[in-house]
Amino acid sequence: MMNREEQVARIERMQEETRKFVAETRDNGPSGGALVIIGMIAGATLVGATAAFMKWVT
Repeated sequence: MMNREEQVARIERMQEETRKFVAETRDNGPSGGALVIIGMIAGATLVGATAAFMKWVT
């Protein structure tokens, strides 16, 4: 089981990877598939952040 700091670090790494991916695809213009993947990664990050926050609060 991960503690709060590990969860926050994991989420921040995922967000940084997403930012890099967006920056790389922005140069060439993102394709439809890239937008789907970006959305999925962003959604997973938000779900993870919400779960970590709720676990921390309760």
